[in-house]
Amino acid sequence: MQLSKRPLRSLMAVAIALAAVPAMAQSPYSRTVFIGDSLTDQGYFRPLLPASVQPVTGQFTTNPGWVWAQYVADYYGTNATAHGNGQGGDNYAIGGARVGVDTTQTLAPGTPAIPVYSLKTQTAQYLAANGGKADANALYTVWGGANDLFAIQAGAPLQATLGAAVTDQVGIVGTLKNAGAQYIVVPTLPDIGLTPAARAGGAVGMAQGTALAKAYNDALFGGLKAAGLQVIPVDTFHILQEIVASPATYGFVNVTSPACTTASSLTCNPTAYVNPNAANNYVFADGVHPTTATHQMLGQYTLSILEAPRNQQILTHSAQTVGRARADQVGSHLDGRPADGLSWWGGLRGDMQRYDHADLYDGLAPAGLFGIDWAKDGMVVGGFGGYGRMDADFGNSQGDFTQSDATLGLFAGWYGENVWVNGQVSYSWLDYDVTRRVQLGPAERTHTGSPEGSNLTVALNAGYEFGTEGGFRHGPVAAVIWQQVKLDGYVESNPSATALGYADQDADSTVGRIGWQARFDGGSIKPYLQVTYDHEFEDDKQASAWLQTMPDVGMYKVPGLEFDKDYATAVLGARMSLFGLNSNIGMSTTAMQKRARDVSLFATVSGSF
Repeated sequence: MQLSKRPLRSLMAVAIALAAVPAMAQSPYSRTVFIGDSLTDQGYFRPLLPASVQPVTGQFTTNPGWVWAQYVADYYGTNATAHGNGQGGDNYAIGGARVGVDTTQTLAPGTPAIPVYSLKTQTAQYLAANGGKADANALYTVWGGANDLFAIQAGAPLQATLGAAVTDQVGIVGTLKNAGAQYIVVPTLPDIGLTPAARAGGAVGMAQGTALAKAYNDALFGGLKAAGLQVIPVDTFHILQEIVASPATYGFVNVTSPACTTASSLTCNPTAYVNPNAANNYVFADGVHPTTATHQMLGQYTLSILEAPRNQQILTHSAQTVGRARADQVGSHLDGRPADGLSWWGGLRGDMQRYDHADLYDGLAPAGLFGIDWAKDGMVVGGFGGYGRMDADFGNSQGDFTQSDATLGLFAGWYGENVWVNGQVSYSWLDYDVTRRVQLGPAERTHTGSPEGSNLTVALNAGYEFGTEGGFRHGPVAAVIWQQVKLDGYVESNPSATALGYADQDADSTVGRIGWQARFDGGSIKPYLQVTYDHEFEDDKQASAWLQTMPDVGMYKVPGLEFDKDYATAVLGARMSLFGLNSNIGMSTTAMQKRARDVSLFATVSGSF
C-alpha cells in the first residue's frame, strides 16, 4: 500500500508545481488605432493648454481620468496616446471632429484657431504615416457622427448633413479595409437625447436627440451592410439607455446634470467637480461628455464584445485537450504483448489545463474509462467507454464553464516482440454550461448558455523497442491524433446590450508526435519514461459572434485564440502489481509551451476474466 501512495503523492506534487509555472500573455492585436472625436480624444489639445494644468486637464471627461480608448489599450498593452500636436501616438481622435468636414476651434479669445481634422483626414494621416497600408493585425476604431448631429441641431440641413456624414464614415471603413485592416470597431452613437444638453431643451430636445442618434445609427449600419463591410459593433446607444434606466445599479446618483462646473469638460479637473466623488457617481461630465466612470464602463463593454467570441474557442480547445489525454490513456493501457483471451481494464484520470497563467482559463477535469479486450497471437481488439467532467474558469473573472463528455470507442492493435502498433476511434457527446460575466463598474451582468457538441477522435500509435525481456528496453515512438470537435451555436440569456449569440463551431485538430521511450522491466515496480515532440497541423481560426441588440449587423469576427503548435510531452510512470491486478500509475505533462501547461495524472488497473 505504501508503494502506491508515495509515487502518486510525488506525481501530484510535481504536476501541481508544473501547472503553476507562469506564462506570458500575448495581445491578439499589434496595435490599437483610434479614429474619432471627443468621445475618444486622449489629449489632442493638451499641449496647447497652460503647462501648469496639463497634468490634470486636456480630455473631454472628468480629468485626469481616462476615456474608454485608454481602458481598451491598457488591456491589450497597446498605445492610446494622442497623435496630434507632436504627441505621435496611435489615437488620432480630436474633440469637435466631424466625420468628413475639417473645421477649426479657438480655445480662448485672442488665440489662434486650431485645426480640427475630420475622421476622414485622420484616416488619411494614419495611412500616410504607414506607407498607405493598414496593419492587418491592428484593432481600429472609427467612432464619429455626434458633431454632425450637433451641426444639424445648430441649423445645418438634416438630410444632406446626415447623409454626407454616413457616406463618409462608410467610406472610411472601406478605405481601411482596402488598405488591409481586418478588425474595425464601429460604435453606435449614444442616445444623445439623454444628455444634460438635450434635457435642457425639455421633452422636445430629448426626443429630437434620440431620434437623430437612432437615424444616424440605422443609416450607418445599413450602409455598412449594403457595402459588404463587416465591422465589430459596439452598441453604446442601448448600453447608455440601460445605465440611465437603473443608475444605482452602476453606482450613479445623478444622470441628468453635469459633474463639472466648467462649461467644457476639456478643462474640468477635481477642483471643478460638483462633489468630490462626481467623477464616479455622475454619468455626464458636462452637457454631452461622459465622466470617467461612464468611460470605464464603455471600455469594459467594448472589451466584453471583443473577448467573448475568443472565450468560446476555449470550449472546443478544452474538449480537444481532454480528447488527447483520453486517447493517450486508451493507447497505453496495454503493457506489451497481451495474453490470449478476454481481459478488462479501467482507469481514472485527472486533467489539468492552465493557459496564460490562468489569465485565459484554467480547469480540472476528472474522468473515468473502462474497456474490454480480446487477444489472440498478439492481435487485440476491444471496446471502451468513459465519462468526464471539467470545471473551469475564464480568466480575468470573465465567467466559468463546465464540460461533460460521455465516450464510446473501439480499439485494435498488434504487438510483436519488438514492434507494436495500435489504433482507436471514439465518439464523445459533449455538454456545456457556460456562464459569462460582464463587469460594468460596480455592476456585474451574467449571461448563460448550454450548448451541446461532439468530438470524433481517431488515433494511431506505433513504436519499436531495443533490448531484451526482463531488462532495459527503449526505442522510438510515433503517433497521430485527429479530432473533429463540433459545438452547437446558442444565444445567451439575459437579453440586453451586452448579450451575444454564437454560430456553430467546427474545430479540427491533427497532432503528430515523434519521440523516444524507455522502460525497465526488472523488479516489482517497472518505471518508464516517454518524451515526444508534438506538432499541431491545423491552423487557428477567427472567432465570431453577433450582438443581440443589433441582429441585422450579423456576425463579427475577431482574432482567434493562438495555441502553441509545437511543444513537448513527457510521460513518467510505473507499472506494478496491486492486489493481484496489473496497475499503471503516472503523469503526463506538456513542456516548451510559451503560454500553457497541460497535466494529466492517471491510474489504470487491468485483469483477466
